[in-house]
Amino acid sequence: MSTRPWTLLHGPLFSRDNPLDRKHAAPRISAYIYGNILILAVLIPLHVEDDFVGIAILAGTAASTFIAHVFAEGVSRRVSDGKVQPTRSEALGHLRDSVPILTSALLPCAILLIGLIGWIEPRTAQLVAEIVILLRIGGTVFVIDRLNNERPSRATLLSAGAVTLVATVIVVIKVVVTH
Repeated sequence: MSTRPWTLLHGPLFSRDNPLDRKHAAPRISAYIYGNILILAVLIPLHVEDDFVGIAILAGTAASTFIAHVFAEGVSRRVSDGKVQPTRSEALGHLRDSVPILTSALLPCAILLIGLIGWIEPRTAQLVAEIVILLRIGGTVFVIDRLNNERPSRATLLSAGAVTLVATVIVVIKVVVTH
């Protein structure tokens, strides 16, 4: 494995020579989409104010969801793995698979911070953060194509649009039902 600092979190996802194996790619993509959907569901009804509340809510949502996900995955692994104790390497691998939930809030928090310090209007920052999350969700289709050694095509763009649309519908349902 590379000595680059980002490999601890992402492993070989961005390497053409040593692609991420499917065993870890699938749960990371799942966590990535899940985390981004939850962050978008928090962003949409957020009232942007001149304080850190919005950023704290996003960071808190990502952190608490990450902890809950790691806990749930650990419990479920007892079913799939039995009484076998995972090695340190396996435990870190499973933990790494959940990191996309945690990192899904980083860019939106940074964008909201830019709005908070006045470089752009807070409402514009919120809108940009929402668009970024939608692009991240749709962009997973390109990652999947790359993992399958496929070149992007018109079908990739259509699939990205479909994934983004479905995620948006899920977010709208979540916002309507929970707020």
